[in-house]
Amino acid sequence: MLTNLQARDVATVLHPYSNLATLPSQGTLILERGQGVYVHDVEGKPYIEGMAGLWCNALGHGVEELVEAAAEQMRKLPFAHLFTGKSHDPAIALAEKLKELAPMKAAKVFFTSSGSEANDTQMKLVWYVNNALGRPQKKKIISRIKAYHGVTIASASLTGLPNNHIDFDLPLSSVRHAGCPHHWRFGHEGETEAEFSARLAAELDAQIEAEGPETVAAFIAEPVMGAGGVIVPPEGYFAAIQPILEKHDVMLISDEVICGFGRLGEWFGATKLGMKPDTVSVAKALTSSYIPLGAVIIPDWIDEALVAQSAKIGVFGHGFTYSGHPVAAAVGLKTLEIYERINILGHVTDITPHFQKRLKALGDHPGRRSPRSRACGAVEVVADKAAKRAFDPKTAVAAKVVAFAQDEGLIVRAIGDAVAVCPPLVITEAEIDELFDRLGRALDRGEEWVRKERSREG
Repeated sequence: MLTNLQARDVATVLHPYSNLATLPSQGTLILERGQGVYVHDVEGKPYIEGMAGLWCNALGHGVEELVEAAAEQMRKLPFAHLFTGKSHDPAIALAEKLKELAPMKAAKVFFTSSGSEANDTQMKLVWYVNNALGRPQKKKIISRIKAYHGVTIASASLTGLPNNHIDFDLPLSSVRHAGCPHHWRFGHEGETEAEFSARLAAELDAQIEAEGPETVAAFIAEPVMGAGGVIVPPEGYFAAIQPILEKHDVMLISDEVICGFGRLGEWFGATKLGMKPDTVSVAKALTSSYIPLGAVIIPDWIDEALVAQSAKIGVFGHGFTYSGHPVAAAVGLKTLEIYERINILGHVTDITPHFQKRLKALGDHPGRRSPRSRACGAVEVVADKAAKRAFDPKTAVAAKVVAFAQDEGLIVRAIGDAVAVCPPLVITEAEIDELFDRLGRALDRGEEWVRKERSREG
């Protein structure tokens, strides 16, 4: 029986990434407040927010400095845009800071309201700049199977997940998808991680040759793949990929929407994993998700092409009403200031081994595996670990585990057969222990549910 608030919700709100057919009977979890790594529903029940919202709430809830930064800017200048030569101090200061932190030599920053908008902009810039450089055929962008880059028409095309394409008439014809760097799932028997990486690089080389290097403009990659299953690349992956891109004059776009600002213990995942990106997309932890903000960071050669085209055309015809919104920029600046002051990179480095230890312990089980992880990870529930056999998708075991976790006071996310965990970066060791204790109970309940279902079928 739905509560009044749940009934009103399902009658009025179209929910992203939900089964719209079952939601009216299941109801929704309606949250009311948060503090630290906890959120509370309208009944007052607390939950550990084990996904940092959507991989984004890095500082947790209740950071009054961010509230005050927003309020102060709202009192001073609640809105201003960056169109037609106008600007304001928060956007300027934040762009300067992002240039300082960037994992490559940066020239300019273009602001968006989300990671999807940032990656959509990346695709438009690739096309625009290659036209400016007299390379009108060099337009294809290669992403990867299981990648997640957003849900606009362009960014959903880059995303390599079937549910983002089916019946949306996607992907766009200019997008290709290369192999997924998931060694356990896609590696050949006896193939080491380094050998697997070398094979993926060779396959990418052959793919670019088959398409025609003169038609392939960019390769986009998350340092660690998030919504595809928290996939950490195997040993030597980017070191093998990078020379292939350089050989064919294919630019590398680093999608740092999840990995940026400390998730891997560095400001950017590209630095941690040895990537040499041409451009970078950021969002999410840029404001600890307190307010929507994203950005694209570009190098000199792209900026020079944009300037040349402006001289030719008379305008750079791209932008959003909320590009560089002053309130969002002020919160972004304060967020970066807090990260530096509390040494968030050091804290993540300190807690990551304990996080990995607890995650690995859950995977040391015949029906589970936990892949390599950083300060995020996943437990994959499998029908046969030795044979790498997954459950029938209709069984939805991971979704059942997520429901049991919610009963236990823990919010995590099902991605296929994997249960993803990505807590706020400020989480303590004691809170990590509580998180994994609750997740362990949920997994036990899920496995008991599977046994009962099998006995009924038998």
